[in-house]
Formats: sequence, C-alpha cells, structure tokens
Amino acid sequence: MDLNKPHHRSLDVGGLEIFYREAGARDLPCVLLLHGFPSSSHSFRQVLSPLAEVSRVVAPDLPGFGFSAAPGVDEYDYTFANLADTVEAFLDQLGVDEFFVYLHDFGAPVGYHLATRHPDRVLGLIVQNGNAHEDGLGSQWDSARAYWADPSEANRGRLPEWLNFEGVRDEYVSGVPERVRVLQPPESWHLDWERMSRPGNLEAQFRLFRDYANHVARFGELADYHRTHQPPCLVLWGRHDAYFDLAEIMGYARVLDRLELHVYDAGHMLLETHSPECVAVMAAFVGDVTAGTGVGGPL
Repeated sequence: MDLNKPHHRSLDVGGLEIFYREAGARDLPCVLLLHGFPSSSHSFRQVLSPLAEVSRVVAPDLPGFGFSAAPGVDEYDYTFANLADTVEAFLDQLGVDEFFVYLHDFGAPVGYHLATRHPDRVLGLIVQNGNAHEDGLGSQWDSARAYWADPSEANRGRLPEWLNFEGVRDEYVSGVPERVRVLQPPESWHLDWERMSRPGNLEAQFRLFRDYANHVARFGELADYHRTHQPPCLVLWGRHDAYFDLAEIMGYARVLDRLELHVYDAGHMLLETHSPECVAVMAAFVGDVTAGTGVGGPL
C-alpha cells in the first residue's frame, strides 16, 4: 500500500537539485506529470495516489519552480529546450524509458520537446489546458505577439503585469465564475508566489515567457508530429481558461485519430477543482492504452 502513497525526493541532475513526487510500482507504465506556470508538482497532489493504482507516477518541479533549484539566468539557460534537457536527464537517472506525458501550460513545450526528439518513448499524451495550435491563442496574446516580434522597452511596457502576487493568483481565478472560484484553495497561489519570488527568479520566468515564442514557432512541427506518429491523446480542459481559448481543443481533433475529449466547468488550473473527475478518466486512459499495446504487462 505504501507504494501508492506519494514519496517526496530530490535528485542531483547535472548539478541541479530537482525535487519530485513519485508514487506507484516501478514496473508499471510511467506517467510523467509536467506542471505549468506558476505552479509545481504540488498541482498533482490529489491525483498521485489514485493514478498510482495503474501506473508509476513521476512529477518533477521544473528548474526555477517549486522546491527545485532556481539558479540565476547567468547560471542556467531558461528555455523550454533546456528544461527538456534537464527532464530528459532526470528520466534517464530514474530509469524511465517510456512514458505517458501530461502537458499543461509551460509543461506543454517541455513535453513536446521530449516527444518530438524521441517519439517512440511517448506512450500517449494527456493534454490539460496546454497549447500547441494557433487556435488557442486569442486576442489576449496580442501584446505578447507584439513583444516577441519587437522586444523593445515600449512593447515590454504594454505587457500585462503578471509577474507579481496578483498575476499568480489570476492563473487560478481569472475568468472563473463564483461557483467555481469558491472551490479554489488559496494556499496554492500563496505557495507558488513564495517560491517564485526567490531572488532572481522573476527574470528567469520572464526568460521563459520570451522563449514561448519559439514554442509557437514550432506549431507546424508539432502538427507533423501528431499527424505522423498519432499518439493516443486524452484532452482535459477547463472551459473558463482566461489564457488559452477553448478552440484549442479542435486543433487536436482535426489531426489525431485516437482522441478523447473532456471539458469541465473549471478554469486554467483544472486539477484544483476537478481532480477526482480528471484522475478517473486519466487512469482509464492509461489502462486502455496499456492494455491495447501490451506495455508493462497485464494490469
């Protein structure tokens, strides 16, 4: 029974301390849970044990987030490609060769680097309010697009203020109706801000935002990956997301043959309010895909 309880560990990966949560037997198929901005593996606290009934679950804090090391921008290259390098080395140390990957927010570009580098290692995609198509980038991204095209001080000044406590809280509650807002535990954004406000970390976060332009530039490559490799895909979506439009889910529907979609009365941080519903369909998805491919033997 202890195997299904979350274990909290740290691992030295290339000189960086990477904190992670792990649950489940190591001979089961692995689910790699990648968090987004501004959170950490804390986002997955309610799904680790239930998901461990059918899989080995691994949830790292990315560098600069949660309880992992947060080196300065002069010590670590804060790009999604480099985050993927760190995660890849982390998986190698854990002995994880194949995995399902959970793609949320900033975790999506990290996970897609892993998937396009080694398509044969990815057993399936679990997309939760993660962006890989133009469909999801509405007018709320206009100022970001202008800055990416011309990173002048004037254009930077037109960006919304989000690298502060209010911006972190908005990731949870912006655009969310009151009936859902009252389900949000406030300690989540307080923890996020406490960790994000470490010395030098806000500049690291801005570097990642700036590098998101390179993720957007890869959308054509990601479409080719979907079309060519046809990974089984489960999409979980909070329909009140203030950052990625609901139209994003149709980008997946246009190309992928094996696709399951679930839309919830929730916001960007779906697991904060709908973890029981989500973990039930996640476990079923992992079990179905595993049974169909023979991964990890009988469950």
